[in-house]
Amino acid sequence: MIDYIATTTFGLEACVKREIIKLGFENIRTFDGRVEFTGDESAIPKANLWLRCAGRVYVKMGEFKAMSFEDLFQGTKALPWGDWIPVDGKFTVVGKSVKSTLHSVPDCQAIVKKAIVEKLKEKYEVDWFDETGAEYTVQVALLKDVATLTIDTSGSGLHKRGYRANALDAPLKETLAAAMVELSFWNKDRILLDPFCGSGTIPIEAALMARNIAPGLNRHFASEKWERVPESLWKAERRKCYEAIDYDCMPEIYGSDIDPAAIELAKANAEIAGVDDCITFEVKPVEELELYGDYGCLITNPPYGERLGEVKDVENMYRSLGGTMHGNKTWSTYLITSMEYFEKLFGRKADAKRKLFNSRIKIDYYQFYGPRPPKKEDKETE
Repeated sequence: MIDYIATTTFGLEACVKREIIKLGFENIRTFDGRVEFTGDESAIPKANLWLRCAGRVYVKMGEFKAMSFEDLFQGTKALPWGDWIPVDGKFTVVGKSVKSTLHSVPDCQAIVKKAIVEKLKEKYEVDWFDETGAEYTVQVALLKDVATLTIDTSGSGLHKRGYRANALDAPLKETLAAAMVELSFWNKDRILLDPFCGSGTIPIEAALMARNIAPGLNRHFASEKWERVPESLWKAERRKCYEAIDYDCMPEIYGSDIDPAAIELAKANAEIAGVDDCITFEVKPVEELELYGDYGCLITNPPYGERLGEVKDVENMYRSLGGTMHGNKTWSTYLITSMEYFEKLFGRKADAKRKLFNSRIKIDYYQFYGPRPPKKEDKETE
C-alpha cells in the first residue's frame, strides 16, 4: 500500500476526512492542515478527481528527523525514489521550513535534489539525466526538525476545477466554497440562495454536489503522465465519474449580486461547469433580497469591510441581511466573515461557529440553524 497526504485549509480537516472515508481509503489519520491515508495506485486518480475540499494530493515518500544537512541528505537518499521517478523523469524540489534548525529553504532544496540524483544514479546506473519525461514536483517540508518528503500528484491546486476561466479580484476558492456547503445542512431537496455570489462559486459547487459531478472531471493532473500510474486507471476512474452523474437532478439554486459584471461571469462559469440549467442568477442588492419558499439555506461569502471606508456599508448590509432572515424562521444561514461583531449586527447569536482561513484572512464560519423541513410523507398527509 502507498501512503498519501491530502492537504487542506486549517479548520477543514474533518470535511476532507469524511470525503476520504466515503471514497473507501484506509488507515486514515488527521493532523493540522492534512489528512493521511493509504491506497494503491488507483487512489491517485480517484482522490484527485473526487476530493472537493482538499488542496492537493501527495505521495508520502518518507518522514524522518533532520537536525543537520547530513541528516537531510542521508534520510532523503534512503527513500525509494526510483519507484516513482523514471530515468527520463524531470523533477523539481520545492520546500518550506517552520520552527526547524534547517531554516534555509533554498539550501534544503539543493540538498534534497542532490540526494535524489545520487539515488537515481545508483538505480539506473547512469551519470547524467536528460529529464525529458513527465514532471515530478518533490516537496521537502520541515516542521520542528522533522522532514516530510512528498511528490505532488495534483499539479495545480485542486481548487482549480476548470470551470472558472474568469474570476473577480478576490475570488472564493472552490475548495472553501464546497466545504461551506458540506458543513451546512443543505441538500439537493432544499433551496439554496447566495445573495453575494460574485462569480458564482458557491452556487456552482452546490450544483456539482447535487448532481454528483466529480469536481476534477474537467481538468488534468500532473500524475496523468506518470509511468507508475497507467493511463487505464485514469480512464477507468473518469468513466466511473461520468456514470455517477445524476443528470435528472434539478436542484433549486439562486445566486444574486449587486455587480452586473459579476453575474455575467457567474452565468458563464456555470455554463462551463455544466450546471447553468439549475441555477438562477440575477442582479440584485441585498436590501431587495427575497427568500424563495421555506426551509431554504442561505450560504454566502459577503464583503468583510477590509478596506478603508467600507465598514459602515458592510455593517448596513449585515443588518439588512439579518432583518430579511428573521422574517422567515424556517431558513438557515451560513456565512463567513472576518468581522468579529457580526452576530450583533445580524441580530442573533450563531448556533455554531468555526474558525477558518479565506486565503490568508482569518475568518469565522457562522451557522444559524432553522428547523428541519418536514419529511415528504408528512407533507403528503397535510
